[in-house]
Amino acid sequence: MQLLFESSLWVLHPKQSAAVLCVRIVYQKRGVPWMFESILCQVTEYDPAVLESLIELAVEIAREGREGRRVGTLFTLGDENAVLTRSRSLILDPLLGHPEASRHVTNLNVRGTIKELAQLDGGFVVSGEGIFLSACRYLDAVAAQVDVPLGLGSRHIAAANMSAVTKAVGIVVSESSVVRLFCHGQLVGEIIPEVWMMDHAHLRGTVKREQVGDLTILTPNLRPASLAKLD
Repeated sequence: MQLLFESSLWVLHPKQSAAVLCVRIVYQKRGVPWMFESILCQVTEYDPAVLESLIELAVEIAREGREGRRVGTLFTLGDENAVLTRSRSLILDPLLGHPEASRHVTNLNVRGTIKELAQLDGGFVVSGEGIFLSACRYLDAVAAQVDVPLGLGSRHIAAANMSAVTKAVGIVVSESSVVRLFCHGQLVGEIIPEVWMMDHAHLRGTVKREQVGDLTILTPNLRPASLAKLD
């Protein structure tokens, strides 16, 4: 794994498309202080505010755990009908029947509920608009080709497979406290809470490393070498 350093950003670098570059420029022009900008630039299909809120929740679960122990869980964002078709409930769904407003990712009450439910088996299905639709889901999607680094477990494989066969983004909270994102069957970002855990990183090749407080955010370098030299 090769590190590239960009001014005050430490970010892990593969060929950034024009669309991704445009997204980055739009964010900068709007002056929006995206905490996870390098990851948001990897995933352009969904509202960045919804995606960032879901990532923040995942990081909180990774760092806080529950009742003094580490918690691992899984979220899918978007393409909800396809995800629901390819998954099933492990228990009676605790989120079923509640008003949409009370199930939005930005609702503080639901965030506490999600942290409690994260201790149970299965993952969460979140709509593209940020509504929690279902909890404790067993993801039953199999893809022919996914890029899951060796050493990652069943949650990561499930997230990668689901992101490959649908348009959903998979967000995995590992019990080692690392948060990983999968899109189109690929690992596109890792959020590492402590510097000493850098050896838990699984992104391969040249990567970007960004420091946000004491969080380290790793993403593939998707820019051609010719563009990188212009920075």
